[in-house]
Amino acid sequence: MKATYALSKPTIVVGESTKLSLVVRFGAEGKKEDAPRRKLNLSLVLDRSGSMGGTPLRQAIKAAQALVGEMKEDDRVSVVIFDDSADTIVDPVLAKDKKSIQDKIGKARAGGCTNLSGGWLEGIKHVKKHAKKDEVNRVLLLTDGQANMGITDPDVLKKTSGEKAGEGVVTTTLGFGSGFNEDLLIGMAREAEGNFYFIESPEDVEQVFKIELEGLSSVIGQNLVVSVRPDDVVEHGWVLNKYRIQEKGSELEVTLGDVYAVEDKVLALELEVKPTKAGTIKVASVQFQYQTVVDGAIKDGSGEFVVTVNAGTAEEAAAAAQDINVIGEARRLETAKLKDEAVDLADKGDLKNAAQKLRKMADDLRNSPLANQFAFAEEIEQLEHFADRLEKRSYDGVLRKELRDQSYQAGTRNRSDLAQRGTAGGSAAGLPTVTSADGGVVVRCEKEGGKLRIKVISDGFDSSKNVQFPRAIRQEGVTYLVENVVGSNDGSFYRAAGWIKRLLRPGETVSASSGGSSRRSSGSSSKAAKTPATAADLPTCTEIGDGVLVQCVPEGKKLRARVVSDGYNPDYNIRFPRSIRELGVLYVCDEVVEASGGGSYIAGGEIKRLIQ
Repeated sequence: MKATYALSKPTIVVGESTKLSLVVRFGAEGKKEDAPRRKLNLSLVLDRSGSMGGTPLRQAIKAAQALVGEMKEDDRVSVVIFDDSADTIVDPVLAKDKKSIQDKIGKARAGGCTNLSGGWLEGIKHVKKHAKKDEVNRVLLLTDGQANMGITDPDVLKKTSGEKAGEGVVTTTLGFGSGFNEDLLIGMAREAEGNFYFIESPEDVEQVFKIELEGLSSVIGQNLVVSVRPDDVVEHGWVLNKYRIQEKGSELEVTLGDVYAVEDKVLALELEVKPTKAGTIKVASVQFQYQTVVDGAIKDGSGEFVVTVNAGTAEEAAAAAQDINVIGEARRLETAKLKDEAVDLADKGDLKNAAQKLRKMADDLRNSPLANQFAFAEEIEQLEHFADRLEKRSYDGVLRKELRDQSYQAGTRNRSDLAQRGTAGGSAAGLPTVTSADGGVVVRCEKEGGKLRIKVISDGFDSSKNVQFPRAIRQEGVTYLVENVVGSNDGSFYRAAGWIKRLLRPGETVSASSGGSSRRSSGSSSKAAKTPATAADLPTCTEIGDGVLVQCVPEGKKLRARVVSDGYNPDYNIRFPRSIRELGVLYVCDEVVEASGGGSYIAGGEIKRLIQ
């Protein structure tokens, strides 16, 4: 493993305090594809609770099968599924008979509540049983819901995740949809020094599994710990990343975790430096330790280097070119921190100040040279979109998850395909419509790797280039007519200029979304559930949609109905037609309301049988 560093400014002024950005990169020596591959010892832990019914579980199954297909024959894998309880459907086995493993995964069916701890700890047990120090030992936990059975205390789960990592088993968490607890899953991943992913829609899960496997298959160093000792010229210093940090006197000890050949590990710091003399000045000494595999055995690796900067006159400092890449890295991490601050303010109800913080950062970036880079042009649009949503009091679980995820990925990862992911909240509904493309340039919005991208369709433009475009009006599958499209300063992307309208194709109409919800609060009126003679007579569906999932569970000699969708109390009884109650059947109700006296629910509207 090699380490390199760069400073934002090569020359600073003698006798003046200057803020320097320091970026240290850890990566593979030589070609990335030449890095040795470690064997994998993985457990896939899949949530199959009722809320995963339909498309979510089908996509999760498909992604898990694809991941198994990419494993090597000497890798080891186990598969655990969980709802109320955990069930090991693939005991730890070498990935030789992939079809057999994939077939077992394909038989998973949804039902029940979310015993997250039970499934996760079962996966931990399987990995730990076969754990070897020269292999990658990891649990991949995918869930779409809140932990409502088993161990549910977030602090206990996060602490346990760190303890299990100390025993050699790291956890990566994957949050699916809008119902999971992102603070819990991020906390578990951070304590374990694993990874976290927000899977906003079912179609994203396969790509995210692929990203995780790509990293795990290219581990070149584990347990990377970096010690930074600032010199006397440094008045103050702080780490910009979201790593675990310990202060030991004047020294900062930072834990970075695993290093992948396909992805540099980045450590960024801000330093206030005041040199007292001209010439080459020592700023800090950096030491690092890690473990790596050499000839099949674990070896300790280490390295050290000294960070220096030139000190001179004000004229010399002004004439020296700044490193735009280092400045960009620092601003990227500052923006990540700001998004977390905005979430904390919004959680307290202070949406106005949260929005103001985001808009100020957008303005700062817009007025900097970084605005000429597509990543920062997109960041500006993201910040404006988030601020707009907050100002309109449209702060919901999906927006919160996007902010937390973007902050986490920027603070811990260095992959462009994980940066700025998010597709929620935009709508073209308010745009004026046209039916002719005359007098403008046609562009279209498509989903690409968990992001909404705009591409030019009109002739005479490069259709592979992205278009900077207001995030607030991006809507997947929509075609727009813009007044003009102009190239960026470096020619790497386009900018939409002038007016923007929605272009309707022949026969296309715009329908307003009802925005309604089938889940009513206590005391609301509800039509009685329609009751056929038996469950076999119920209409069927393959998706839950906006419905509420109900399942029957045995209680003595009786069958009790329970709500298994997230956001409901799984211990409450539900008034539900007895004629259609059958063990093992999943029902989708139009609505479920709490009884006027509390403590129980009432099913209302139409009831369908979920076909898996």
